[in-house]
Amino acid sequence: MLNVALFGMTAKEWRDKNPDKKGNIRDYAEVSQLICLSNLENLNAYLIEREISQSERLVELNRAAIRQMKVLAEERSRLLDGNGEN
Repeated sequence: MLNVALFGMTAKEWRDKNPDKKGNIRDYAEVSQLICLSNLENLNAYLIEREISQSERLVELNRAAIRQMKVLAEERSRLLDGNGEN
């Protein structure tokens, strides 16, 4: 479910679309995606503890992934532009 929330596809779907690549979708993820994925794992555990249904969790995880990836992309852009603070 975490792969669907972040990457928009299951691990099997990724393997089917990338038969020439070894490993899995996470092996080809960017650092920002791996950071987001780690955060989503924690959020998913929290939502499971609160007994949130799988369908509702997927919606919340996807929203969180979108928010986090936007923030990480903005921060990366800011740093690359030389506007980052030390």
